[in-house]
Amino acid sequence: MDTSFIAKLRLSNQLLMGSDLKTPQEVVSWMGAVQAQDFNMTKWALGVRLPALTNKSVEDAINKGLIVRTHILRPTWHLVAATDIHWMLALSAPRLKSVWKSYNTMVGLTDSVREKAQDIIKQTLEFGKHLTRAQIGDVLNEKGLNLDSHHINHIMFGAELDGIVCNGEIKGNKQSYCLLEERIPKTEVFNKDRALERLARKYFMSHAPATLQDFVWWSGLTISDARNAMDMIKSDFLVEKIDSLEYWINNSFKEQVTNNESVFLLPAWDEFVVSYKNREHIILDEHYSKVISKNGIFKPVVVKDGQIIGMWKRVKKKDKVFAETELFGEVDGTTRELIKKASDSFDLFHF
Repeated sequence: MDTSFIAKLRLSNQLLMGSDLKTPQEVVSWMGAVQAQDFNMTKWALGVRLPALTNKSVEDAINKGLIVRTHILRPTWHLVAATDIHWMLALSAPRLKSVWKSYNTMVGLTDSVREKAQDIIKQTLEFGKHLTRAQIGDVLNEKGLNLDSHHINHIMFGAELDGIVCNGEIKGNKQSYCLLEERIPKTEVFNKDRALERLARKYFMSHAPATLQDFVWWSGLTISDARNAMDMIKSDFLVEKIDSLEYWINNSFKEQVTNNESVFLLPAWDEFVVSYKNREHIILDEHYSKVISKNGIFKPVVVKDGQIIGMWKRVKKKDKVFAETELFGEVDGTTRELIKKASDSFDLFHF
């Protein structure tokens, strides 16, 4: 097995080469979690994996609480299926809280203010209310807390980690918050070993071939917990050593790879790019800084046969949204046709 095979198999496991799934929540659950800083781009991350989806169908799933956008795993936004939110949050929150507490110290947010704010948030959102962050901030300040935007951001982050709130219905073009347990009641008692096994299985089924280092990066787990999690699923995977790294590959991999040429317009922070510590299999060193900035901004990319060949951006003119590409070099006629097909698919998503 050579390195070119790694990218091609990842395309398949990440559902970019097709699947039998039919709904946005099925895609998110298969992926485990989908990084979601840029909300519009995140919706397209589902659309590119399931061409039958539209912007509206993804938003409908979010509005119904079938998909949740919250801070989880690494301390950043992710989409998570409602069926996975509670166990995944319970597993990752203790680690994230240590990061959050250091941020609170930096912005001067005390425990007493945080606790009072959380009490107000609970009372404000109870009985199914959905409010934007700005609206919640107004309520907090009306109650005399005198918070600036940095304080409010950290308070809401902490309320997510404590399992108090999650993102709710979309209001206009803004995300809202609601009470997590009102929206998605708990159905099971948390068990750490079960959660570790589930997380490892989701990651390696949807992201393989991948290494221990990739899993640690994506999950935010300690190396010890990551190893334990992988031990629980090892019977369903084989290990292939490539360039001194051990890649875990699902046992059915031979059935998943095709030689068909493919082009995809992948969104910013797409899982195909962001969810691995080592990205040398998909991008040349000379183009790396164009795609991933020094401060960790991941750009939307054009991917052919698992290799990044350019970038693209979402452009809106006269109420029409379309993709505008910038390739790193000349391409042949077949590739141009495939790029057009990928652009047409983006158009049909109906942003």
